[in-house]
Amino acid sequence: MDFAARVDRIEPSATVAISNKASELEAEGVDVVDLSVGDIVDFDTPENVKEAATEAMDAGHTGYTPSNGIPALKDAIVDKLHGDGLSQYGTENIVVTPGGKQGLFEVFQTLIDDGDEVALVDPAWVSYEAMVKLSDGSLNRVDTAQYDFQLEPALDDLAEAVSDDTEILVVNSPGNPHGAVYSDEALEGVRDIAVEHDVTVISDEIYKEITYDGVEATSIGTLEGMEDRTITLNGFSKAYAMTGWRLGYYAAPESVVDQAGKIHGHSVTCAVNFVQHAGVEALENTDEAVEEMRSAFEDRRDMLVDLFAEHGKDVPTPDGAFYLMLPVADDDVAWAEEAIETAHVATVPGSAFGTPGWVRLAYANSEDRLREGVERLAEHDLL
Repeated sequence: MDFAARVDRIEPSATVAISNKASELEAEGVDVVDLSVGDIVDFDTPENVKEAATEAMDAGHTGYTPSNGIPALKDAIVDKLHGDGLSQYGTENIVVTPGGKQGLFEVFQTLIDDGDEVALVDPAWVSYEAMVKLSDGSLNRVDTAQYDFQLEPALDDLAEAVSDDTEILVVNSPGNPHGAVYSDEALEGVRDIAVEHDVTVISDEIYKEITYDGVEATSIGTLEGMEDRTITLNGFSKAYAMTGWRLGYYAAPESVVDQAGKIHGHSVTCAVNFVQHAGVEALENTDEAVEEMRSAFEDRRDMLVDLFAEHGKDVPTPDGAFYLMLPVADDDVAWAEEAIETAHVATVPGSAFGTPGWVRLAYANSEDRLREGVERLAEHDLL
């Protein structure tokens, strides 16, 4: 068969590929410490959220919903956004999607034309690049590894990468794969660049509720001049341990919602009905569960940073999310392959995120398994 050129432009997801490899080894009876994917391994979805879904099914909420989401969920999302200072958004600005990934895909497809430029801050989540290429866009990338993944010292580099030809600038804070939370000064710098060049900013805030040491993640859409040029994206996978429920949303100017609605309606129609009802419960009644999980992640982060230090590895301390970047050999792909083949520890090469010489570890796993993973890497001379 002849395949579309758009498919040839992208590679399979590196995180999925590594996870698949780990699953294959486990099927053969190998004990793999899988630190590759951003799944929540040892926290289940809060019971009240599961009960809300069951009750919704029992009540007959199993059919189609309004394409952009049920009114109760859109109301709850608007309340959450207003609590974050994003008062510009009303229910008419909300699109509920089956997963945050779908929301990003719709936005890129809506705003990017052939050759349009998108600026990424590296290391950047693997799917950004693929989605831009599927939209026929081009990429300008700014590396922050030299600054311990902080954006503020890289603002001059970002200013050089963004021009009047840039359509979109993607900001992900707290970030995947680095866990950095960008300072207000950094975001103000992004704002100044975006306003100067009339650039739309996508603010991916999927990890917003997971921050440490009292750090809070500012939504860039709250800054003066950004109200009408920011598309804010979030979801339920990470903060509420709902990765498999596939529920997300984005908030955007009405003109974007109207145009993206065409793609949304012709592709997914709507998010799952009873899952949306569970989303209302997650937003309104899970503060304690979210805090319990966040606190556990903070403890695991501290443990990992200390363990690597004991082995002579100085790693940038993440401010949020549940990922840590570990500096390795120049050939990070070969290192990751050796780690899974010999130590049976699954990680993701930094090259997949635009940052060679590093690997990403996800610490959404138990402390025992995390400690086991570090010990195995040390035993096989990989640290």
